[in-house]
Amino acid sequence: MRRAHIAILALLPLAASVSACGPVPVDQAEASCQSNARLAERPRGSVTMGAGAGSDGFSGGFGRVELDISSDYLMGRDPAEVYRSCVMRRSGQLPRQPYYSQTGQGGSR
Repeated sequence: MRRAHIAILALLPLAASVSACGPVPVDQAEASCQSNARLAERPRGSVTMGAGAGSDGFSGGFGRVELDISSDYLMGRDPAEVYRSCVMRRSGQLPRQPYYSQTGQGGSR
């Protein structure tokens, strides 16, 4: 009997991780899929630049560039379709509203 308890305890983490892969509520899926669709529209990024002087009198500059680009954008996928398929994949349901009616863009690119 003790071995059975040990086996069950050993399988609990596996069961928890599998249940985490299940569908999420449609509103939660819609919220998390918005960023995928926005990245399918165009890349996002930022640039940071600056200069400074240290106590030793040395001055130097720095810069940083961040760019987020998705494979959906590179492949020319319609952001509305990216959104729809993401919501379906995560929730098992269609979105309550199409992507373009939420963003006010009125149609595909």
